[in-house]
Amino acid sequence: MFADYSMTELMSIFAMQGFAGLSLFSIFVLMALGLAIIFGQMGVINMAHGEFMILGAYTTYLTAQVFESVMPGLYGGYFFVAMILAFVVTFALGALVEWLMIRHLYHRPLDTLLATWGLSLILQQTYRSVFGAREVGVSLPDWMMGSIQVTDMVEIPINGLFVMVLSLLIAFAVYLLMFRSGWGRQVRAVVQNRPMAEAVGIDSGRVDRVTFALGCGIAGIAGSAFTMIGSTGPTSGQLYIVDTFLVVVFGGAQSLLGTIASAFTISQAQSTMEFFLSGSMAKVLTLLFVVGILMLRPQGLFALKVRR
Repeated sequence: MFADYSMTELMSIFAMQGFAGLSLFSIFVLMALGLAIIFGQMGVINMAHGEFMILGAYTTYLTAQVFESVMPGLYGGYFFVAMILAFVVTFALGALVEWLMIRHLYHRPLDTLLATWGLSLILQQTYRSVFGAREVGVSLPDWMMGSIQVTDMVEIPINGLFVMVLSLLIAFAVYLLMFRSGWGRQVRAVVQNRPMAEAVGIDSGRVDRVTFALGCGIAGIAGSAFTMIGSTGPTSGQLYIVDTFLVVVFGGAQSLLGTIASAFTISQAQSTMEFFLSGSMAKVLTLLFVVGILMLRPQGLFALKVRR
């Protein structure tokens, strides 16, 4: 497999696939951050997480259409408005879903899995009815077009670089929120010892609602970023939900650092192997690798000690 390439070509291939993997890493991080917050703090397996991402993508698409038709002169800045709207819309829907459905199913993981799976089917059909079955895309602003020439054989797309920087900024913002704010202390108190947290006056129900909504909001931002590198369809979220769960479990469900490290490892492994093998075989080998690691370390790469 490698004998067909010179050392220089192999280095260029690994560099190109590494940069391609960083774009995949960015989506994985944004998706997995929201999922890790929900699953790690609440123990809820949200099978509709991919559909919240697609809601953010469709919100971005609609915002782009409005800017293009009403304010074409400001089109270059539409993404920043769309990202805020995507977060607000998915945060609001997440809070509503938690209040209407999830709060009645706590401590019943199988029921939450089935309920959110049913919700994902409802959202998929809603998207299909409203936007049609065909995929839609947005036109990139002029400043996102083109690429940065690194070597004669390696180029970095500007839109991929922007998405990567965005994902790192969001991850840093989540870190500040979870570990440097009063609300973050409440969340960690509920995670480590819910009865004691309630005993000292923390409203665990409110913490759960905001946590679920925040996780959905981050998925909406992931949807906005997704429009920069791919087209959006009613079932596009299903392409990422399995990999996202894999990232969360492999990194450790309650570890921010573990989520980032896991996303980087899996995205780079898949991107590199996809050049030499088929996409399906790359996923199979990545899955086997992760399963092997989890057999040796079931708690994931990084684990948070939780008092029971």
